[in-house]
Amino acid sequence: MKIAVVVPGGVDRSGEVRVVPALLALLKRLAVRHEVHVFALRQEAEPGAWWLCGARVHNIGGRLTVPRAVRAIVQEHGRGRFDLVQSIWSGSCGLVAVAAAKWLGLRSAVHVAGGELVALHDIGYGGRLGCRGRLREAWVLRGADVLTAASRAVLDQLAALGHVGRRLPLGVDLEAWPSREPRRREAGEALRLAQVASLNRVKDQACLLQALAQLPLAELDLIGEDTLRGEVQALAARLGVARRVRFHGFMTQTELQPLLARAHLHVVTSRHEAGPLAVLEAAVLGVPGVGTAVGHLAEWAPQAALVVEPGDAAGLAALIQRVDGDEALRLQLADEAQRRALAEDADFSHEQFERLHAELAGR
Repeated sequence: MKIAVVVPGGVDRSGEVRVVPALLALLKRLAVRHEVHVFALRQEAEPGAWWLCGARVHNIGGRLTVPRAVRAIVQEHGRGRFDLVQSIWSGSCGLVAVAAAKWLGLRSAVHVAGGELVALHDIGYGGRLGCRGRLREAWVLRGADVLTAASRAVLDQLAALGHVGRRLPLGVDLEAWPSREPRRREAGEALRLAQVASLNRVKDQACLLQALAQLPLAELDLIGEDTLRGEVQALAARLGVARRVRFHGFMTQTELQPLLARAHLHVVTSRHEAGPLAVLEAAVLGVPGVGTAVGHLAEWAPQAALVVEPGDAAGLAALIQRVDGDEALRLQLADEAQRRALAEDADFSHEQFERLHAELAGR
C-alpha cells in the first residue's frame, strides 16, 4: 500500500532531537512493507524533504500550512495513488488528513494523540478552547472514517462528544528500549523520583514540587525541555527543594535510559495526557508510575499504578509516602506495569495499525 501520514512534527531529519520515538517506531515498521509518505506541517520553518526510517518526509513549513499540506498530498497522489490517509493527532493534522481524503475519494483515520478534545482555559491549553477549535474538531471527528486513541481516557472524551473510537496504544520500541527486571531498592537508599516531560503548564511541575516539599528525604530528576524560562527552577528555590531537584533539560533517548532506570518511581503530574509514552518507557525499565489520573495511569490504577486527581499535591505526597514505606507494593506495581507495557509494545501497535489500514483500504 501507499500510505499518507500527517503529523505536526516529531520527524526531525536527525532522528534524535525533536522526534516522537513511538512515531518513528511505527514509521520504521510500516515502511518495511509499504510506501510511506509523511507530511509534517511544521517540523522546519521552510519547506523541505528527506528520508527517515524508510519513509519520505515532506515538510510543509511556512504560511497557509493546512491548504498547502492538502495540496502536497494531492500532488503526491498524482504521482502514485494513495490507498488511505492517516493522521497522528487531530487538530490541524486531522483537518488536513480528512480534507485530502475527501478530495481524493479515499478513507481516513485520525489518531487523537494529545489535548485536541479538551479546553483548560486557565492555562490556555486544548484544541477546543475557542469556537474555531471546536468547529474544527467537530468537522474532523465527523469526517474521519475511523477514530483511534492511545488510552481509555481519550476514548471517554470522544464518547462524551458523541463519537466512537478504538483503543490503539503507541508502544515502546523494545529494540531501542530493552526491558530490565524491576530493581529492588537497597536499604537506606534515598527515594529517587523522576519525571520525563517538558516543563510546561499542562505537565504541572508546580504540583510535583509542592508534593516534593512534603517529602524531605526524596530526590527528583526532571528531564525535559524548559518552555517556562526558569519558572520551575524559581519555584523549587522558593519551596526550599532546589538542592534535591536536578534539572537535566532535553536528553536523547540514549542519554535518558540509564538515568530513568535508576529511579524508584516515575511521577506524572499532568492535568491531561493521551498516554504518555514516558510512562510506558519507565515501565519497560522496571520503574512503576504514580501520579495524576490521566492517560495510561488512569487505565492502570490500582493494579499497575496509583493515582490522585490532577492538582492534588498533598494527595500525591501521601501516595508517594505510601509506596516509599512498602517496597513489596512498589515491586508489585512495577511487575504489573512492565507486563502491560511489554504486551502493547511497538510491534503490537504496528500490528493494530496494519489491520486498521487493511480495513480502510478494503484489503
